Amino acid sequence: MSYSFEYIKMRFLGRFFSAFFMLSIISVVIFNNSQVFAQDKLNVDLELVLAVDASTSVSAQEFDLQMRGIAQAFREPQVIQAIAVSGDRGVAVAVIQWANNLLQKVAVDWHLITDEKSALAFADLVDETPRFIFGGGTSIGGAITYSTRQMEVNNYIGARKVIDISGDGRSNQGAPPELVRNQSTAQGIVINGLTIVNEDPFIDRYYEKFVIGGTGAFVQTATTYEDFGIAMMEKLVKEIGGVPVAQKDSILNLASTEN
Repeated sequence: MSYSFEYIKMRFLGRFFSAFFMLSIISVVIFNNSQVFAQDKLNVDLELVLAVDASTSVSAQEFDLQMRGIAQAFREPQVIQAIAVSGDRGVAVAVIQWANNLLQKVAVDWHLITDEKSALAFADLVDETPRFIFGGGTSIGGAITYSTRQMEVNNYIGARKVIDISGDGRSNQGAPPELVRNQSTAQGIVINGLTIVNEDPFIDRYYEKFVIGGTGAFVQTATTYEDFGIAMMEKLVKEIGGVPVAQKDSILNLASTEN
């Protein structure tokens, strides 16, 4: 059976406009759903990811000192006070563990902290959290990418967004951290570092050049893992309070001075 040119043209135009109409409807539905999703998110003063190194270079004792240090920091009056004066909407915090480019996990899911009670509850959660990642290379870029993604999919919208990378070694796997850093800072995220100078005496300089970024970004340095908790406390006070930092913080050497 043969069809006229006019018939074929009308059939084509009919299908074209039907497809265009359906695409328009789908686009509107997706847009409206994204608007509803954004409206459902809770506005907070700060979104903060604490990214804890769990790679091969970190022993069981060193990992435990990191987690205990975070928990203790949120029990400190200085941190609780910083949260109280940071704003009326609170601080949303999550803890991730990371190693190589394929090994990252949310260890403590997003928790809204607004006062002493919620800060202490978060500290208890951190204390109860086991190590999920054992071994693997060091992919700081992977940790930044994963942390950024957690901010995109959580239930909060922060007036400020900070990723805090803790570690004792240089990236040796995955994308160069400076490239990933630049992608995240372009979204308004600040990346700070907490370095432990137990093996690499120049790790703080490496973080300054290749890891941290964004307005007011800084490196807080602890000489040993035993100093981690105090370094974390001081860093959180600056991050939560939005204290401007002009240069790298001085190295904490508390443990070594006691010996």
